[in-house]
Amino acid sequence: MKTPPVIDYEGSDYQESFWEKGGRAYEDAAEEIALKRLLPSGKGHLLELGAGAGRNTHRYRGYDHITLLDYSTTQLQQALQRLGSGEKYRYVAADVYRLPFAPGVFNTATMIRTIHHLAQPQIAFEQINQVLVDHSLFLLEFANKRNIKSILRYWLGRQDWSPFTREQVEFVTLNFNFHPKTVRESMEAKGFTVQRQIAVSYLRAGLFKKVFPLAVLRMLEHVLQRTMSWAALSPSIFLQTLVENNQSAAAPGVFFRCPACGYYPLADTPPTIHCDACRRDYPVKEGIYDFRLDA
Repeated sequence: MKTPPVIDYEGSDYQESFWEKGGRAYEDAAEEIALKRLLPSGKGHLLELGAGAGRNTHRYRGYDHITLLDYSTTQLQQALQRLGSGEKYRYVAADVYRLPFAPGVFNTATMIRTIHHLAQPQIAFEQINQVLVDHSLFLLEFANKRNIKSILRYWLGRQDWSPFTREQVEFVTLNFNFHPKTVRESMEAKGFTVQRQIAVSYLRAGLFKKVFPLAVLRMLEHVLQRTMSWAALSPSIFLQTLVENNQSAAAPGVFFRCPACGYYPLADTPPTIHCDACRRDYPVKEGIYDFRLDA
């Protein structure tokens, strides 16, 4: 199956330059608040899609196992250094359009700051649905094109594209903003039912960060998430969804699936994972499983 291109953060200092030194403490805090509201402490196995350097991983409380997936091995290396190895965490480099997991092996999944890099998110939604057991929780964050800033820019003639139309807008190569209704419809078409919506980071503008200290911004964020989520006019939207797939999960102990041909089970035998069907080998290096087909 030919899939759209994916963005690659290999070798990037994104965690340091964007989050640690980029003045994003408020955005990070706003996401933490949303996660506490939408993802209660759980059990079982959580899949973190687009995990990057593991910035949010420690916020997934109570889970027995967490699998971090990202296309970049260097981002996953940073996550491993941050979180450590061991039985709780597994690090997988793979394409979200071609997930290397057997059906129904996870009971929770999150995808934060990732869908904005996907030209065809509906393919990813279908893949995610397959690897989750029926009635699982899937938490999605997406970049909202219908936010206050884009509306004002459009009305003032400083922006060509309309924030009110339903199509996604690619403002930089492989960087997309989405209309909330379009995202909901795409998810529902792939078997997800939206349970709750939270609008996040209303105060992202630099002026607010200069005027208010972080503690005040956190307090205001708590209030805005409770009172203004219905409007969905913030630059970031979180959706809590329930998975409905009615499919049989893989047998206990089965985990990996070949992303090239779909065959499973694949024996977990580092330093190489071998597919008996298509004869493809996948390396495991320094604790990272590499299932990328085009790397």
